[in-house]
Amino acid sequence: MRSRTRLGMWSIPLLAAALLGSAMPARAQEKPFVFGLLLVGPYNDKGWSQAHYDAGLYVERKIPGTKMLYIDKVNPSDRPGITIPQVVDDLVAKGAKLVIANSDDMKDGIREAAAQHPDTYFVHVSGDDVLTGKAPSNLSNLMVRMEYGKMMAGFVAALTTKTGKIGYLGPLINEETRRLAAATYLGARHAWSKVRKEPADKLRFKVTWIGFWFNIPGVTADPTQVAQNFFNSGYDVVISGIDTTEALIVASQKRKEGRKVWAVPYDYKGSCEAAPDACLGVPYYNWGPGYVSLVQTAMSGQWKSQWLWLGPDWKDLNNEDTSSLGFTKGPALSPDVAKALDGFVADLASGTLNLFTGPLYYQDGSVFVPAEATASDHDIWTMKQLLQGMEGPSSAK
Repeated sequence: MRSRTRLGMWSIPLLAAALLGSAMPARAQEKPFVFGLLLVGPYNDKGWSQAHYDAGLYVERKIPGTKMLYIDKVNPSDRPGITIPQVVDDLVAKGAKLVIANSDDMKDGIREAAAQHPDTYFVHVSGDDVLTGKAPSNLSNLMVRMEYGKMMAGFVAALTTKTGKIGYLGPLINEETRRLAAATYLGARHAWSKVRKEPADKLRFKVTWIGFWFNIPGVTADPTQVAQNFFNSGYDVVISGIDTTEALIVASQKRKEGRKVWAVPYDYKGSCEAAPDACLGVPYYNWGPGYVSLVQTAMSGQWKSQWLWLGPDWKDLNNEDTSSLGFTKGPALSPDVAKALDGFVADLASGTLNLFTGPLYYQDGSVFVPAEATASDHDIWTMKQLLQGMEGPSSAK
């Protein structure tokens, strides 16, 4: 494994000193291609940020002569007063030729940094500045079509629930989180009404938002308490949309008390390991193929500003070299539900089933997708509300 540098909780002067102090390559004649990661959470969070960190390791393995630097916990709570352009300055001083920012809330900062460093390449994960025309030529966007993975999460939840009550533990509210919550609901609704043949109005699907991607004491709602509230009020499956595993941990605790409850974590392939007895499975991101493609274009001089929304490899959903999203079946998933999931995935893969086919309505009754129409990528990307049938707010108060 090639050398890496972890940048922890530093002031800017100390951060720069640490970066510059470790700049010498292993052999003087080598000039590795250095790429930097800005991670919103801890690099080992068993969630979103660790999935990106692992993708950086994947790049080092797959592309000779590459070296990763990373700075984690890049968020206003852990690093108050530190801006994205400041941390980018440090990475560039260290030799980074490409910088990847992995959170929506880094959008403005990474665009500013890209303008300040025109000879460095930038990737903003989950953004759309290329689509809107705001991106400079050295900035690309990358995202994964996790809507499919969320449909799978909703599907197994609805086939497992004994109460017909599914809770969704949401982060902050924006277009991304609305469309992912909606995709989860559509997967659940399909399983409930088309597979179980239950009346659609007997399914309860409630979204509770905590206010950020992970718990920040005193700032967000406590995800542990939110999960407790779900289970204590009759919800027997909680699906996580946040970066950490509180829903799964609480579900496991309840099971030890004799409750028949389950959870579906998010983001990271290994999330079920935190509490396998309660885990139905996990839809996860595999950023490796997208990272490799972008690093290779930068190294080869073939860079172009592009918006990438990468999908699964339907031939092998869990192939780390080809599929940008996967689904790991959890130990708590019953054999019957696992078999039904295989059929559901096959229908999604063939195009036989498209859950974004109308009629679909927003919460306020307005039309999202007309009857006999199918939502476009733009329609899905820019969802303005949650859907009818979902409980919970569509916008922040």
